[in-house]
Formats: sequence, structure tokens, C-alpha cells
Amino acid sequence: QVQLVESGGGLVQAGGSLRLSCAASGLTISNYVMGWFRQAPGNEREFVSAISRNGGITRYADSVKGQFTISRNNAKNTVYLQMNSLKPEDTAVYYCAASRSYSSGTYSTPGGQDYWGKGTLVTVSS
Repeated sequence: QVQLVESGGGLVQAGGSLRLSCAASGLTISNYVMGWFRQAPGNEREFVSAISRNGGITRYADSVKGQFTISRNNAKNTVYLQMNSLKPEDTAVYYCAASRSYSSGTYSTPGGQDYWGKGTLVTVSS
């Protein structure tokens, strides 16, 4: 059974940092593009970041470029999202996802994911 389990969310003041982790079981993440998405209340789920199978290519939503950093440790079957200079508008549930696709047009979309975690809540207070 495939499981993606996010951790590291919580309440932080604006300007603070959090590091999210996504631990995978039941699949080998080196076979997948791994990504992070987020969904704020009343909004659709949106792409945040993705990282290629060997970690050599990363992609970010314009809204988080220079602020968030995605990384992966295939030996630990874990993906990370370092979030710095957090803003209230970063408040959302953050989801880890795995995609078999090799196309950025696919793996950067919610519909292009093969597996999802249940999410971790990040709340940024002003």
C-alpha cells in the first residue's frame, strides 16, 4: 500500500520558516517526480514545487520562487520543502504528491499525480 505522509506543518509568524517532510512507503520515490501542492480555504489545489527523479531539475510556482526550496533524499525515500520568509498568504494545507509523468505540463498539475498524501496544515500569522 502506497503512503505519502507529510509532517512539519504548524503555526508560524510571518517571516518565519518551516521545513516540511514527506516520507514515502510502498513506492520508490526515485521512480517518480515528487511535488508539493497547497490548498487554501475556498481555493483550488495549486502547484507549489516539483523535483525530478534524481533531483537535478526543480520547478517552482512564481509565487514561491526564491522563497521555497524543494529537495529529496532517495535513499531515505523522503522529500522536503524548506519554506522561508513565510507570509500569511502561504497559509494552506500542503500536500505531497508523486507523478510518473516526465512532462512538466503534467507533473505540475493536480490531475497529473498518481499518489497523494493527506496533507499538513501550515498557518502563518501576521
